[in-house]
Amino acid sequence: MQKLDKQFHIQCVPGDVGRYVILPGDPGRCASIAALFDDARHVAQNREFNIYTGMLHGQKVSVCSTGIGGPSAAIAMEELHAVGADTFIRVGTCGGVDLSVRSGDIVVATGAIRFEHTSTEYAPLEYPAVPDFDVTQALREASLELGNRTHVGVVQCKDSFYGQHSPDRSPVYYELQNKWESWKRLGVLASEMESAALFVVAAALHCRCGSCFHVIWNQEREAAGLDQVMSTDTSMAVRVAVNALGRIIDRDAAVSG
Repeated sequence: MQKLDKQFHIQCVPGDVGRYVILPGDPGRCASIAALFDDARHVAQNREFNIYTGMLHGQKVSVCSTGIGGPSAAIAMEELHAVGADTFIRVGTCGGVDLSVRSGDIVVATGAIRFEHTSTEYAPLEYPAVPDFDVTQALREASLELGNRTHVGVVQCKDSFYGQHSPDRSPVYYELQNKWESWKRLGVLASEMESAALFVVAAALHCRCGSCFHVIWNQEREAAGLDQVMSTDTSMAVRVAVNALGRIIDRDAAVSG
């Protein structure tokens, strides 16, 4: 590819972003996340990629939206890494799978099922999609300290939102339904669309990545007739991610200092 002055998609150059980056999906969430930084400024916006940079615990940090799904998330991580980022926290929403996971809970991923394609262009299927241990520990600690019902475990990643919610409409309904039954029997906590790709891309780039999610709804609890109220306020998951990032920054400083 021809050498460009700026990264092709995120339109950034070295110095525009910090080494620590929060990755939401929705570009509309970036301003509210940046408001939790000190001295935040808008850096760039192109397509689904909306980027702010500020300071947190004395270090430069950024937030960059990725859009929906693995392909655009991988692009964001690749280009952010190219301009200096090496530590990422994915924050977003998920749908519960295990019956213990309720609307409004926080899920911290310890691994992701690679039921998507992006990660296969970085590693064979035998390679697991797992987050960085220290990032995951920081996310769990932050969520518990903030008083959340917190679940820590495996999530499922997919490429089709409606493959999960309307599998009977698909010509391969039998595969989708049988796989879903397997996820349930294996105790998978939740379903989302980015972590598997991000974990594997991070491994390929020798970066750190972890993820946490706000549970909007659990279709299995609905099917079982269990009470729940749809929860769309994602601000707590954002607070968890920012709190965890501060912990990581402090621990990095302690190790290097």
